[in-house]
Amino acid sequence: MTFTAAQIASLINGKIEGNADAGVHSFNKIEEAKEGDLAFLANPKYEDYLYTTQASIIIINESQEIKGQVAGTLIKVPDAYSAFAALLAQYQEMVSQQLTGIQQPSYIAASAKLGTNVYVGAFVYIGEHAEIGDNVKLHPHSFVGDKVHIGDHSVIHPSVNIYHHCQVGKHVTIHAGAVIGSDGFGFAPQQDGSYTKVPQIGNVVIEDNVEIGANSTIDRATIGSTIIRKGSKLDNLVHIAHNTEIGQHTVIAAQAGISGSTKIGKNVMIGGQAGIVGHITIADGARINAQSGVSKSIKQPNAAVTGSPAYDYTSTLRSQAISRKLPDFEKRIHQLELLLKQLMTEKV
Repeated sequence: MTFTAAQIASLINGKIEGNADAGVHSFNKIEEAKEGDLAFLANPKYEDYLYTTQASIIIINESQEIKGQVAGTLIKVPDAYSAFAALLAQYQEMVSQQLTGIQQPSYIAASAKLGTNVYVGAFVYIGEHAEIGDNVKLHPHSFVGDKVHIGDHSVIHPSVNIYHHCQVGKHVTIHAGAVIGSDGFGFAPQQDGSYTKVPQIGNVVIEDNVEIGANSTIDRATIGSTIIRKGSKLDNLVHIAHNTEIGQHTVIAAQAGISGSTKIGKNVMIGGQAGIVGHITIADGARINAQSGVSKSIKQPNAAVTGSPAYDYTSTLRSQAISRKLPDFEKRIHQLELLLKQLMTEKV
């Protein structure tokens, strides 16, 4: 399918410089694009490719200064990266709409309710009284437990397991292998040294426009709900423990782990492999550096921390800078001691 520069500009509210009838049928990186490709330029590191690329259409920032001859048609927008992302999302939505119907073999309980234009892939299981919204895509081998609710336009990728009573909002994407609603890690220690399992009877609530990466796990609450608020994005291999609450538009990078009953504010950024202990709060806008170990609440909004135990980011960098100079300081102190000893000997 071919799209013209005029059609693309109308979708992203861009201004055309060049041939409005130029057409593209595929996407590519600006450094590798060829005729018929659509590319974009957002990172200044790739500016030189603007003048060598063979892309037929290039989306650029309206602030971009043109310093040479450009072969393709330009579409100028306030933010090229966001515009390109929006365009890809529209393209993906168009492609996914082609997936409809129920493949066999699959199991759908008689009491389950399915909306319109639903796709149910082969070997999907849908339990009793489950509710599947309009335009939902359930890819092969996914499991939807009893009384699960999945909102409109959500995409459940292959081999995702959503346990009973969990709720998934609208426009949610859950990638392959993720587990939603497995038991929280609750065990009561006994006098004989053994552990008795604490039943986990709560659920998981995932609000609208959330994305959950592959092989991530979100535990159900002991009682109540583990909650992922709207707009939050979880990378692959992220673990969220029972009764945790993730605030709106928070992003969590791969291999991070959050212990039980922790409350994360909105617009928080958590780096990869960070670990957060249970029963603490993280203020809105906090930034937690990769591999940090957070052992106490972060109460100041927009604070940045790093290290283990996590500490103020700027202060930690200063401490690290000083620690790197310690060998030199030791050498200078030794020299001063020798000089002082020599002066005292001469005085005597």
